Amino acid sequence: MTQLLTDEHRAWIGRADEPVEVEVHRSDIVKYAIATEQVQKKYLSGDEAPLMFIFNLFGRPQPIANLRPDGLPRGMRRGPSLPLKRVMAGGTEVAIHRPIRPGDKLTGVSTIVDIYEKAGRQGPLIFTVRELCVTDDSGSPVFTETQTSIAR
Repeated sequence: MTQLLTDEHRAWIGRADEPVEVEVHRSDIVKYAIATEQVQKKYLSGDEAPLMFIFNLFGRPQPIANLRPDGLPRGMRRGPSLPLKRVMAGGTEVAIHRPIRPGDKLTGVSTIVDIYEKAGRQGPLIFTVRELCVTDDSGSPVFTETQTSIAR
């Protein structure tokens, strides 16, 4: 197999984006709970956020002109320019360390934790693994999301 990744690509391993801070408001939890048809009182009253509340919590709102046809933002992630351009989702793992509650001040830091290549049935594949670590204002972990993307 031809080696597509260079030392320059591998140098991105361990690089972190700037921290993003958010404050969770009860009204945000309530709106999310209603929109996602939650039935538990703790969610509808905004005392605790439903599990899926975490997805895109650290995404910044974008004008429609900045969105791709699939609704995702264009080029918002930092990372190396890869020689393979078709990117697919390769999986997401989430570890919840504690519930999210109103008043939480959370900080998220996204880091590229690995970049590697494999031979696929139809050609080479490049895997990029990113980890989003979210902590509260005391530095305690709240959740960790590991996302893999596959370029082919």
